[in-house]
Amino acid sequence: MYQVDVLIQGYPGKAVCHGGLGWSTIALLRGRNRTILIDVGAFGVRRELLKQLRQHGVEPEAITDVVLTHAHYDHSVNFTLFPTATIWIGEDELAWAERQPPGFNPLPELYVRELAASSRVRRVAANEMFIEGIRAIPARGHTPGSLLFHLEANEPPVLFTGDAAKNRAELLSHDVDATADRAESQDTIDRIWRLWRATPGAILIPGHDLSMRLDDNGNPAYTGRRSAAIAAWFGESIELTAKIDLEKSSEAA
Repeated sequence: MYQVDVLIQGYPGKAVCHGGLGWSTIALLRGRNRTILIDVGAFGVRRELLKQLRQHGVEPEAITDVVLTHAHYDHSVNFTLFPTATIWIGEDELAWAERQPPGFNPLPELYVRELAASSRVRRVAANEMFIEGIRAIPARGHTPGSLLFHLEANEPPVLFTGDAAKNRAELLSHDVDATADRAESQDTIDRIWRLWRATPGAILIPGHDLSMRLDDNGNPAYTGRRSAAIAAWFGESIELTAKIDLEKSSEAA
């Protein structure tokens, strides 16, 4: 079995006036002589990621594997911070990302170029158990080559969905926000439900939300408590900040 710790808690929201929020989940797996990160986040998370790693007794040089659900910036760019790690990404995902010209989208072109050229990168085939106990499952829709990662070595198993299922709302509605192909995303949501229901007690860790289990009625129930806030300087002193709590809003857009 692997010990699983969520280092960075994904957030189920997007900025209204400033583009993508990009607060995505980062998980740490330890076991079988490996220290693995599932996704690595965006630039803005770097200080917190290092802090969380060290609180768990892990230095960046100790990471043996970086596993990417897909190539978007908020899940992939920090692979450069782990100099001794093998980088795993779906072969279809990287092939698609390589073909894309620069555009006004979440794909980090220069980082994709580095992924494509790096000798440390391994391209993962659909349904391959590429690391002992971890199987890659196709999750087309959000991007053409997104992957789910099914941690079969654990009891109960853990399913990392990346942005194939970003949050609880997508799982419950069987619909998605921000996808390259809505029909394929909905097919993937159905696949996720089948995998999740197959084993009682299985844990689902989404790309932008808290971890979940199914309750007695078969509905997704959060494990843990959300922690999210912004500190802003609205006054005239850097010593005074206004804390804006983002744990939960009473209003829905």
